[in-house]
Amino acid sequence: MTCGIHHVTAITRKVQANVDFYAGFLGLRLVKQTGGFEDGAQLHLFYGDALGSPGSLITFLVWEDGAPGRVGHGQVAEIAFAVPQASIGAWLTRSLAAGVKVDGPVREFGEPVLRLKDPDRIIIKLVGSDLPASAALADPSAPTRLRSVTILSQRPDETAGFIERFGYRPGRREGNLQRWHGERDAVDIRDASGYVPGIPGTGIVDHVAFRAADRQALVRMRAALKAQDGVTSVHDRKYFVSLYVREPAGTLIEYATDAPGLTVDEDPAHLGETLFVPDADMHRAQDLRVILPQFARPGEERIAMRDLPFVHRFHRPESPNGALILTLHGTGGSEADLFPLAHRLDPRATLLGVRGRSTEEGVSRFFRRLDMTHFDQEDIRSEAEAFAAFWQGAIRSYGLDPQRITVLGYSNGANFAAAVAALHPSLMRRAILLRPMAVLETLPDVDLSHLSVLTLAGSRDPYGAFAPRLNEWLRKSGAALDARQIDAGHELVAHDLAAAQAWLARQADGPGQPPPQD
Repeated sequence: MTCGIHHVTAITRKVQANVDFYAGFLGLRLVKQTGGFEDGAQLHLFYGDALGSPGSLITFLVWEDGAPGRVGHGQVAEIAFAVPQASIGAWLTRSLAAGVKVDGPVREFGEPVLRLKDPDRIIIKLVGSDLPASAALADPSAPTRLRSVTILSQRPDETAGFIERFGYRPGRREGNLQRWHGERDAVDIRDASGYVPGIPGTGIVDHVAFRAADRQALVRMRAALKAQDGVTSVHDRKYFVSLYVREPAGTLIEYATDAPGLTVDEDPAHLGETLFVPDADMHRAQDLRVILPQFARPGEERIAMRDLPFVHRFHRPESPNGALILTLHGTGGSEADLFPLAHRLDPRATLLGVRGRSTEEGVSRFFRRLDMTHFDQEDIRSEAEAFAAFWQGAIRSYGLDPQRITVLGYSNGANFAAAVAALHPSLMRRAILLRPMAVLETLPDVDLSHLSVLTLAGSRDPYGAFAPRLNEWLRKSGAALDARQIDAGHELVAHDLAAAQAWLARQADGPGQPPPQD
């Protein structure tokens, strides 16, 4: 029976810091980047040895700026990599030089161990164990393969019995830690009775995958697990075929084949260089390549992200033209929701998405509402002030040209943009407001003669009746306004893109150009 760890999958909230740690500091090879198979809009990164061999892989689902989880029982709590035993001293020096907090070395099960924490505070152990790599990396000190994982279990005997079916055999016990041996790795089960349960989120290990010889082994395992709660059908993940199941204490386990492997769609010399989209999402591949967060590899130029009042994300096109579109999402959206539309408006513009800070029933907004048409006026003013600080901070930090920024807002984001224009009239020069309404109870007398605005209301939008008040105020304030009503409800339609593209093109000829006659 093939026995061993295939890979470990965790969740990160900062893709750039993740790449810098695993590909930069640890020296693993980034061997694959793809949209998630369960959610194509979630980036999935694979790191491993030179060929991404099973047994060397650690993978990350990217929840950019997502909520942190909590480590507890029913989870993998520690991930250990084997490094050459003679390199432990060098790794200690490297950690100290890089500012990575390190504990040790100590001895665990007779081997020297350094304990580190990655940027998400996941515990990574470097274990001096001269296990050969399946495909060695260039750095002779680099990790060679996964050495072990540590599972926290409040039912350790049942967890152990379950793990045994994957070919593991009992080994030594140290304190409340029981080791189970595979062919070249180990599973350590820690008795976590009385400890808090784990909570999903960033900084948490999602699952550990064990190796299956082939699809037939999967089918046999599926049959053997038929009485187990939560066992899934067999899934084709392109690079392997697998099933998922939870062991009795709750840890998610995957059982995955070695074949066909990560070289099935990339030449070994170019592993990890192409961003792939799952076959099921090919119909929206262009949009996903804009939505998925970008990152720089070690040594490459990158945007140094700043700590500003709002969570934000950039998308840089291959050949930027100096223009920037700043996007403000609707209720329940994210900072990247409007990126596909913005990219279609100007494929060479840099995109800057901003995430609202107020929440309503767990979803993001830019300000609180009291009911469907009445809004928290104090919250609007407070968030607008914070956004003005964000705007000025972004201009200083990233060297943005305010004359070349176009604000693109939808629904709650459009309403927020209009409120910011009212409360901080000097900021914006151009704005495209999709399904907007005025949310300030008192609209101030301000000078917006420098502002060009396109508003697009839906003829069947229940909020459309509130758009004229905003349009009248914009005209009274001197804005160059192009106000239109299109055949739509509150949703976005193809005509939004066409109208916004035409309007934006006219702005290039000079602000305030009149619209063409229908």
